[in-house]
Amino acid sequence: MALFLKCLALGPMDKPWKTIIEPFKIKTVEPLGFTTEAQREAVLREACYNLFAVAADKVLIDLLTDSGTSAMSAEQWACMMRGDESYAGARSFFTFEGAVRRLTGYRYVMPVHQGRAAERILFSVTGGPGKTVVSNSHFDTTRANAEASGCVALDLPAQGALDFDTPADFKGNIDLKALEDAIRRIGAKNIPMIVMTLTNNSLGGQPVSMANLRETSRIALHYGIPVIIDCARFAENAFFIKRREPGFSSRKVSEIAQEMFSYGAGAMMSSKKDAFANIGGFLALNDPEWAKQSREILILGEGFPTYGGLAGRDLEAIARGLEEVLDEEYLTYRIRSIEYLAEGLRQAGVPIVEPPGGHAVYVNAKKFLPHIKPEGYPGQSLVCELYRTAGIRAVEIGSLMFGRNQDGRFVPASMELVRLAIPRRVYTQSHIDFVIEVFRDIARRKDLLPPMRLIEGAARLTHFTAKLMPEPA
Repeated sequence: MALFLKCLALGPMDKPWKTIIEPFKIKTVEPLGFTTEAQREAVLREACYNLFAVAADKVLIDLLTDSGTSAMSAEQWACMMRGDESYAGARSFFTFEGAVRRLTGYRYVMPVHQGRAAERILFSVTGGPGKTVVSNSHFDTTRANAEASGCVALDLPAQGALDFDTPADFKGNIDLKALEDAIRRIGAKNIPMIVMTLTNNSLGGQPVSMANLRETSRIALHYGIPVIIDCARFAENAFFIKRREPGFSSRKVSEIAQEMFSYGAGAMMSSKKDAFANIGGFLALNDPEWAKQSREILILGEGFPTYGGLAGRDLEAIARGLEEVLDEEYLTYRIRSIEYLAEGLRQAGVPIVEPPGGHAVYVNAKKFLPHIKPEGYPGQSLVCELYRTAGIRAVEIGSLMFGRNQDGRFVPASMELVRLAIPRRVYTQSHIDFVIEVFRDIARRKDLLPPMRLIEGAARLTHFTAKLMPEPA
């Protein structure tokens, strides 16, 4: 196995090595799912060309998501053995609560089974018809939970965020002028919160600057609107601030993260991302009334407030993961791993969202497959071809995920992307080199990829259960 990542940046330890190595060693291995092309074609047909319906043992390299797919550390597994499974007041809850409070500074900490549960609870408390939740960009479940409460979910990405070809340091920012204009137009009393997603997943995993967070907080305080941080990938965002924003290069990532949280009134987290856990999340708030109402809903759907749908062992693993993710050797390796994949795709002639983000590389399927119109779902066509060619599973972030039908008219998404999400501490360089090789093969025959036709889809979160068919040539 090739375990080394070549680069020109500073490596670990105290010398300017050209090779950044994984800051861990492999202790346990798991076999991959090798299949033939004929088998994969049959799997696609049976799954109605939806990669969410493909069994994992039929996948070779799984880049569908970085959520819950991390490799946990030996220390996390050891912590799981200390899990206290008491129904109420378990010792493991107080370990978890302490870790979240040290990181965020927020007063009321509620565990949940994953991030979308925190979204559902918070929007149930604060949402409703006539209200608008404003964000730099809502991800799929955040938008769905806001809209399920009756809210309007309004995205205000920074100018240039949709210019995927032009790199910029902080394309995940919210548009501050548009934010103030929206508050004046909608009315502060009709905006229960401003959600800042760190990093901005929908638009390429792009980071938000500290200056943008600070100014968003200032505007929010002026109008009396709470800022809630969607912090699934907070450590990656903090590391980008350290690398790119003036005045932060000498500060610890942990200190940067704490400052980020200081500009919010609460946070929602899927701990399946930057906490390396396979399940879990939290809702953390400062407002006592919001916390009281949230706990009442949590008891209805998740469990007693000191376990929130999780086992004590999960709480222990998350608490440990929130510490491990702030290790700067790990973050150096993590960000460099994503850059390595991006470099390989560029060399293969594959257009990507520039610059690459912290957890994934996003292929610009609209530009890669210009012969497929948005209503033909170019991103879904590409993810199907990745699987058919080599058993690689990825996810479409485009009109299948975010497109709408209004009054019988198809309204496409603002982007047609394919996300290659890299699980944390799972794949080696040889796996990534293989992904690049497959893209190089597809790039030579990309004009032959067919458009897709949606046969069946739910009104919300269509992409999870949609059924599609390729259009005939």
